[in-house]
Amino acid sequence: MDVNAAVAAAAAIAGVLTGVIAMLAFRWSEREQKRPTRASLHMDPVLPPGVDTVLSVLRSSAVVLDEADAVVKASSAAYALGLVRGGKLAVEPMLQMARDTRRDGEIRQVELDLPRRGTGRGEALAVSARVAPLGSRLVLLLVEDLTEARRIEAVRRDFVANVSHELKTPVGALSLLSEAVMDASDDPEAVQRFAGRMQIEATRLTSLVQELIDLSRVQNDDPLEDAEPVRVDELVAEAIDRCRHQAGTKQITMTSNVWTPEGPDQSRGGRQAGGTAGLHVWGNRGQLAAALGNLVENAVNYSPARTRVGIAARRVNAPGGEHIEIAVTDQGIGISDKDKERIFERFYRVDPARSRATGGTGLGLAIVKHVAASHGGEVTVWSAEGQGSTFTLRLPEAGAARDRGHQQPARDERAGSAGLDDEAGRSTPQSPESNAYETLPAPEVLP
Repeated sequence: MDVNAAVAAAAAIAGVLTGVIAMLAFRWSEREQKRPTRASLHMDPVLPPGVDTVLSVLRSSAVVLDEADAVVKASSAAYALGLVRGGKLAVEPMLQMARDTRRDGEIRQVELDLPRRGTGRGEALAVSARVAPLGSRLVLLLVEDLTEARRIEAVRRDFVANVSHELKTPVGALSLLSEAVMDASDDPEAVQRFAGRMQIEATRLTSLVQELIDLSRVQNDDPLEDAEPVRVDELVAEAIDRCRHQAGTKQITMTSNVWTPEGPDQSRGGRQAGGTAGLHVWGNRGQLAAALGNLVENAVNYSPARTRVGIAARRVNAPGGEHIEIAVTDQGIGISDKDKERIFERFYRVDPARSRATGGTGLGLAIVKHVAASHGGEVTVWSAEGQGSTFTLRLPEAGAARDRGHQQPARDERAGSAGLDDEAGRSTPQSPESNAYETLPAPEVLP
């Protein structure tokens, strides 16, 4: 009996101990679960209140790093620049800056050149990185893309240098010629010769200053503020009148398929009737006239004597609405492939010697490009060395003006059939809806 009682007592004591141990183990487990671990501290850091909202509206690329250099928060711009990859900051200099700032709490800033992602080109991405502590454990990295700002600054420096050089040439020539006039005061023939040269240099300087003013106005003004329907025939007539003297001097024939108010063919240097009456473009008349005039003037200046310059216009269908194409074709020296990539740059000349002889400033095509872009259009070029060039100005058509143009059948009948006919039997397409312009034949001398 005593043995049974002892066994029962031992079993009771064992059960109590087991229950106490189980209860203690449960309490300890519960406590451990509530207490944050080191891993959880790194995996789920908490941003200070309001930081997330501020980062979402910043223009700069933003990255927040924790104590283990893991990315806690990164903006979409940071991913686009390639700063964050696989949850880590991928730029080693920036990562080292973040570690130094975390260690001493000092704000740091540096400018870096980073390789572009996915481009295979050697162009660098210029950025400015700024690192600052964010609370006690986090570090904030702000990155600003400076690539466009640097490009604009480089363009500005080049522009100032080119302007200085271009102004220095005629001003220096005028200074030397004035001294020559003073020294030759007793020689009327020499004075007259030097005065003629001074007049040429003064004209060149005036043209350069005027084109600089025109380029500045085109770049800074919004041409569509004063936009209106502009008749293509009037633009063509003005461009031909502008170059009539130069063309006559070189015996260059200017032909067009655009009807002009002065009527049909007016012999060499004149106009030919065409079937494209009623075409209108939408924009600033002064700027459009200057752009087309520059194209025609270049065609005349770069064409040999006794050749042809053709001007053709047509309406074309485009996804954004119907456009008007005005093509200027010459039989000049042509443009090489390497030069075609740069001819629309300011002050760039295919043939500097010829530009000096003709008084060119190197700004004409730059003005054409800016006018076309600001009017929602474009300018393109086709050229082959020794065969001539075709510059095509493409501009949005004025819709209301086009409707009015359809109400002028009598005028269309006056215009007759289209064609940029020459003595070799070649002509531009007769329909304005044709797919392509025919180019003039290679340079030749008219009889």
